[in-house]
Amino acid sequence: PAAMLRALRRRWDVYKYRFVPWVALNLRRKRRTLRYVPESSQDKIISDEDVFETLLKIFKALFINDFSRQAHILALFPEIKCKYLELLTVEQKRSKVNSCDHQSQHVFSPEEVLFSTLGFSITRDRSSLVSAGTGVFVTKGFVPKGMVVSMYPGTVYRKHEPIFFQSLGNPFIFRCIDGVLIDGNDKGLSRSVYRSCSRRDQLGPFQMSDESWLTAALQNPLAVGQYVNNCSHEKAANVCYQEFDVPGYFPVELKQYLPNIVYSHDIESHPRCVVLVTLRDIKQGEELFSNYYTLVS
Repeated sequence: PAAMLRALRRRWDVYKYRFVPWVALNLRRKRRTLRYVPESSQDKIISDEDVFETLLKIFKALFINDFSRQAHILALFPEIKCKYLELLTVEQKRSKVNSCDHQSQHVFSPEEVLFSTLGFSITRDRSSLVSAGTGVFVTKGFVPKGMVVSMYPGTVYRKHEPIFFQSLGNPFIFRCIDGVLIDGNDKGLSRSVYRSCSRRDQLGPFQMSDESWLTAALQNPLAVGQYVNNCSHEKAANVCYQEFDVPGYFPVELKQYLPNIVYSHDIESHPRCVVLVTLRDIKQGEELFSNYYTLVS
């Protein structure tokens, strides 16, 4: 009986945050862990243009770093090849590399690319919160206030789309302001659905999304946002979630780094992403904490 009660308690601790009556009753007692935003702000800490430019900057750096693996794209599209060869040459000059032959370039890890491009790197590790499991830490560098520091990966579901079975026992369902849901679980049925949708949407040599966040070897080092823990009375939030709809003019060759895919292929809309933006300066060694609840008033 004791073991059964402990198992039920663990399940309840995971599920209660999606049980509306419990949430409503506990809002008053958890004011420190709530975030309030005016409706007119649309919950934007930084502009969509800033989010776009940051993603473009890191994705271009990742693409250039992995230039040799892009051969199938570059062979078919000379204009893309020329554009990135110019960028690669500039990068090599900065690095004081004498040869401009991209075949001889040194390939860095995605984490090293993130650090050299944005000035910080992050990783998953055991959380500093008791019983919280995995958390996300700044392992190197410095993250200034108002910077995109992570992304929330997963399959994007609109209100009418089926997510019941994927949601069972799943603590990684993120609800956007407009009711759109993102399933950030990298295991089980959620994993299979994401992979199926990602391969369905592949456009010739172009991948429309990143599958590597389902594995331990991340291609996009920002795609760990689902492991950022909720703040507590002792640990205040230092990041917040911000929704971002990827514009139609986003470079198709860089979509391979987007860690989100829409569930329904036949719906004409911009892909939804959720980024995590810093609320203050964050130093090396600090853990990221967010507010799981935002009240829009």
